[in-house]
Amino acid sequence: MTAGRDLATLPKAHLHLHLEGAMRPATLSDLAAIHQMTVPPIRGFADFGAFVGMYRAACEVLVGEAELRRLVREVVEDAAADGVTWVEPAFYPPNHLERWGTNAASTEIVLDELISAGAQLGVGVGLVVAADRTVDPSEALDLARLAARYAVAGFPVVGFGLANDEVGHPPEPFAAAFAIAREAGLLAVPHGGELEGPDSVRGCLDACGAHRVMHGVRAVEDPSLVARLADEGICLDVCPSSNVALGVVPRLEDHPLPRLLEAGVPCSLNADDPLLFGPGILAEYQLCRDRLGLDDEHLAGIAAASIAASGAPDNLKKSAQAAVEAWRCS
Repeated sequence: MTAGRDLATLPKAHLHLHLEGAMRPATLSDLAAIHQMTVPPIRGFADFGAFVGMYRAACEVLVGEAELRRLVREVVEDAAADGVTWVEPAFYPPNHLERWGTNAASTEIVLDELISAGAQLGVGVGLVVAADRTVDPSEALDLARLAARYAVAGFPVVGFGLANDEVGHPPEPFAAAFAIAREAGLLAVPHGGELEGPDSVRGCLDACGAHRVMHGVRAVEDPSLVARLADEGICLDVCPSSNVALGVVPRLEDHPLPRLLEAGVPCSLNADDPLLFGPGILAEYQLCRDRLGLDDEHLAGIAAASIAASGAPDNLKKSAQAAVEAWRCS
């Protein structure tokens, strides 16, 4: 185990987490018991499809406004406890369409609670509206328009994403949706380079105009793509524990994060879905220190990159970057 400065005091941004997947295990058990639901075991996945099934099962306990607000508040609380300055969860409104009738209804509850919890806990908050790459791209167009409408109206919707299984679902059909989002000033933050290789990352760049790529780690298989990411300053939102759990890498010690950093690619460090994969963001930083050998200089650089690549307002970025530098020099 490598010693170093207290990672809980390192200001950082959490950029790659899915709202329902960040639910506390105790909250899942509590809500399932209250509503007399049986929730299957949610760790240990044979494949990505099994993971998605468990994720959807976890969504089922969010039966009303109180439950959804509890989830959002606890996500912000956990971020604050882990030294997060800015938290930017992704939300796919159609998961809740049957209960709420419109995508706007659940999104407005999430936004309202994010704003309230962030203000009370001193954490900057933003929301990424996510589309599902396994669904007809027409739905993504509607979600991009929804995200754009809130962003233009001044709500903290800061990005537009593309999630779910990459295999057989490339990013190119979603180019028009991302164009709508970028026109509204939103960050383009699609998933790529997790279950598929470099072509998926390249598609995120060329078709979606990605400002960041969620995961993106399989870009390491193509040195020319790695060079492009470094040259263009495209941040990869890396989630090592998730990558191990889903078989993207065989073990944490084999993770390409150190090689990507060495090549000059900006990378943020994230917990993806702590409910499903275990570690929160603070634990993820600690794992990278202990098992990937990243020292405090590397970890401060990752934290700085996460803030710079986030959807946070400029004043928050400036103060957070100064705090990272103070941590680095302490």
